[in-house]
Amino acid sequence: MTISRRDLFKVGLAAGTALSIPSILRAQIAPTDARTVRMVTDNLTVFDPVVSTATATYTHAQAIYDTLFAVDTNFAPHPQMVGKWAISDDNKTYTFELRDGLGWHDGTPVTAADCVASIRRWAQAASGGKLMMARAKDISEMDDKTFRIELKEPLGALVDILAFQGPFIMRAKDASFSPTEQVTANIGSGPFKFNMALAKAGASFTYDRNEKYVPRKEPAGGFAGAKIVKVDSVIWDIGLFSNQQTAVAALQSGEIDFLGLPPVDLLPVIESDPNLRLEVLDKWGADMFVSMNCLQKPFDNVKARQAMLHLIDQEAMMRAAYGDPKYFRTVTSIFGNNSPMSNDENTGWFKKGGDPEKAKQLFKEAGYAGEKVVILQPTDWAEASNASQLLAATLRNIGINAELAPSDWGGLVARRANKSPVENGGWSLFITTESEGILGTVITAVTLSMDGESWWGWPRNDEYEALRAQFANVALVEERKALARKMQQIRWDYAPQVLLGQNVVPTAHRKNLTGLIGMPIGMGTPMWNMQKA
Repeated sequence: MTISRRDLFKVGLAAGTALSIPSILRAQIAPTDARTVRMVTDNLTVFDPVVSTATATYTHAQAIYDTLFAVDTNFAPHPQMVGKWAISDDNKTYTFELRDGLGWHDGTPVTAADCVASIRRWAQAASGGKLMMARAKDISEMDDKTFRIELKEPLGALVDILAFQGPFIMRAKDASFSPTEQVTANIGSGPFKFNMALAKAGASFTYDRNEKYVPRKEPAGGFAGAKIVKVDSVIWDIGLFSNQQTAVAALQSGEIDFLGLPPVDLLPVIESDPNLRLEVLDKWGADMFVSMNCLQKPFDNVKARQAMLHLIDQEAMMRAAYGDPKYFRTVTSIFGNNSPMSNDENTGWFKKGGDPEKAKQLFKEAGYAGEKVVILQPTDWAEASNASQLLAATLRNIGINAELAPSDWGGLVARRANKSPVENGGWSLFITTESEGILGTVITAVTLSMDGESWWGWPRNDEYEALRAQFANVALVEERKALARKMQQIRWDYAPQVLLGQNVVPTAHRKNLTGLIGMPIGMGTPMWNMQKA
């Protein structure tokens, strides 16, 4: 008889015992103290938030860089690096003056030239930045602390775009890099300094409090307000990310303080421990979905992509990924279940249990001829790994030549950028998630883009992108909802992605770790404000 990991933990829980850490691993984990926080989070393989949208990359960027504007927990924009700003009477010129006290970790001052260079580089990659540049006349520095953005026509959402995953400001010499070339200097002006001397790729990264950082005077809220670091260092124990049993045991013993993505089958173990707390930091929940490579066979054919819509049994996928139904529900809108933009336009493809016969017929109409379908499988992310395995089996059941390509999440992030055929290291499908809090913004949600460049899979539809751009100048909710319905009609006809379901899963941390700030997980985890008793 085969005993599953879930069965082992049920036995351990019933016996009232804590999970044990193998001694060889325990020796590698230093004990924590009140001035150091140890976190288990995603594997950080790309340091540059312009090059990658990975959650670990954004958490890293939120720590060491700063932004011109930032959003609070209600997604309202607030000045961050900006001290004063003004808009011309014709709403086409924005002038920004930096606040006092901004300095790089190398001791040099932050200047307007740094901001201009960072905006220009970011705008070549980010969907909101591209929208801004399409209307921009010029972006220029006026003096060391002042710069302006001149527009050819008004853009009412400009400040929102800059605030919601807008540019992380880098030194001008770093921002001179191509948007596809990674910046690895890791010198910012933010509340934490990246400790290069202690960096161990694939094992751990250390972030030290920036003693010279001058926080804003407003209270902390989301990514806005005062970024006050209340500990000396934060250490990411990346090596534990791929071993969830060891990570939970380390959390129980107090050798780590925070576990960002606890596996669902271990939540009862964590919940039963009087020293641990489960806390939902991303209250909006996340939608799990499959991205399809729209450039390569078979998913360069719309019929094959539409086949995937009919094939998926969302409830089965969510059970494979998250187990307990209390953590998931089905979803059919591209904007998620909870956004004001959520709607039921063009969702006739959804059927409880899926429709494999319809999917099989559509693959036939697409001219599918046995081409290999490569599914990128992140083995260190249990939920996505399990869903990937079920996806492969489901495709094989209707005659599709599906093959899993296992790697850690860092390997997946690197490979998904490859546009080549699968024979040359490319890919067909991969699974990821996006917070519904981000999806609701529409303009800045990179996973909703269809410009052929911004999101992996590279879908392109100019009519859809024109509708999305209209959100920038439409203020009335009813008008936005009408645009959202038109967008969803086009998107599900094109079918660049397949929804697998919505999930809301808590993080886990020691009870003596307080002050955690909740934001959509895809935007990164704020590491300031938290403290240990």
